Amino acid sequence: MIYYWLHMIYIFIGSRFFWKKVKPTSDLTRTRRVSILDCESFRFMANSKYFYYMDLIRYEVVFRSKLNDNTVKKGMFGVLASQKIIYKKPLKKWKKFNITLKMDGSDEKWVYHKQIFEQNGEICAIGFTKAGFWKNKKAQNMKEIMINSGVENEIKSPSIAILNMFNSDYEILKNQ
Repeated sequence: MIYYWLHMIYIFIGSRFFWKKVKPTSDLTRTRRVSILDCESFRFMANSKYFYYMDLIRYEVVFRSKLNDNTVKKGMFGVLASQKIIYKKPLKKWKKFNITLKMDGSDEKWVYHKQIFEQNGEICAIGFTKAGFWKNKKAQNMKEIMINSGVENEIKSPSIAILNMFNSDYEILKNQ
């Protein structure tokens, strides 16, 4: 967990003081290397680390854009409603890989992202997330947050495929 928070502090400081600002809707790609701390016993990145890197790139966009000023500084906190990942090929130890964050769209409560993991030009995994901001035990209006963050003309609705992917989450929990 210390490794996670050290990475988060690095991203916060870099985003606030050294890296250029981005729009919340812009695609962001980061090159990383699979370290020994990321690996399971078989020399490949552990499945849990994919989610770790998905968190880091999402928070980088929050810190590098006006989202931080329009959410965190106003007492809101980010919540991850759901995330799913499809694995195709494992990421190998010591090899570089790219993770690309793409915003699929947003509705009144949620923003939907796709995160693509590539190594040697080949897609190894794709993650999908549904996230939002909460304050006083209520989901905040995502469209209003996006407009206040400077993306008024770029807001688009999420694709039907993404909505369908997350559609049954509540029913699954309710029926357990």
